[in-house]
Amino acid sequence: VQLQAFGGGLVQAGGFLTLSCAVSGRTLSSYDVTWFRQAPGKEREFVAGISWSATYYSDSVKGRFTISENNAKNTVYLQMNSLKQEDAAVYYCAAGYIAGTDAYVLYYWGKGTQVTVSS
Repeated sequence: VQLQAFGGGLVQAGGFLTLSCAVSGRTLSSYDVTWFRQAPGKEREFVAGISWSATYYSDSVKGRFTISENNAKNTVYLQMNSLKQEDAAVYYCAAGYIAGTDAYVLYYWGKGTQVTVSS
């Protein structure tokens, strides 16, 4: 299974960006997909996950970010609205199983995509 995250870039605070995670090797029905992020000097943190129709969000992004999937394209999206400077990080997607914001097991990781938020 391979995952490729893309769509990062530079955006002004208050703006929006959509990240994509393209999954190959297996269909989305085989695994759940989770987004993580890591800012410089900080630990990697959970952002959002999707398991069939269930979605999970960290408190810091709830209400601003939306995770969704397109099974036909085998792609998971992370729509990020009202971006803040503290959202700046490298964003990674991973495949495995998720049952909650702190209950997941991950088997495959993609390379990250950089999100930069300017003031």
